[in-house]
Amino acid sequence: MSKKNKNKRNKKKVNYRWIIIITIVTFFLAIIVSLLAENVMRNFDILFAFITLILIILLGVFFDTIGIAVAAAREKPFHSMAAQKNKAAKYSIKLIKNAGIVSNFCNDVIGDICGIISGAAGAIIVIKITNIYDIRQLTIVSVVMSGFIASMTVGGKAIGKEVAITYSKNIMYYTGRVVMFFDEKLKLKVLDK
Repeated sequence: MSKKNKNKRNKKKVNYRWIIIITIVTFFLAIIVSLLAENVMRNFDILFAFITLILIILLGVFFDTIGIAVAAAREKPFHSMAAQKNKAAKYSIKLIKNAGIVSNFCNDVIGDICGIISGAAGAIIVIKITNIYDIRQLTIVSVVMSGFIASMTVGGKAIGKEVAITYSKNIMYYTGRVVMFFDEKLKLKVLDK
């Protein structure tokens, strides 16, 4: 076999259909989730709004961990499990075979939407704090809130990446079980292939 043909076979095709679909879906999803989050957060008191902000950040970190784990995981251990009729392993293999799509969805779509919502939630909390405590220096409170959100997000994702790389097999197995539940019990096709 010539070197040229071998290189052609090793290159994967770019999935333009996925890129277009996920771009459009993310646009509308971000708008809907942002509107819902902002309207709901405005009705919360400061403590509950702050707890919600932390949960949003943790959700982004959680999905980022799955996105890194799917990129780091290898199929081989799951093939022997699948040969022993372990259905969750079959779903884990599907996830790993679609690592680019799964990682893009977890890291970029969910992660970025959580980033947008956490920024909006932080702004709402800043407004609430300055109104309740009659603080005139909005800039100082805003900068501190931005620093808090950034440090929680980056620190959380740093921990998540270490966990994802170290425990990618376990994470993919349990993620496979969740996908299996959606597929078999709720009849929602999460992955086509």
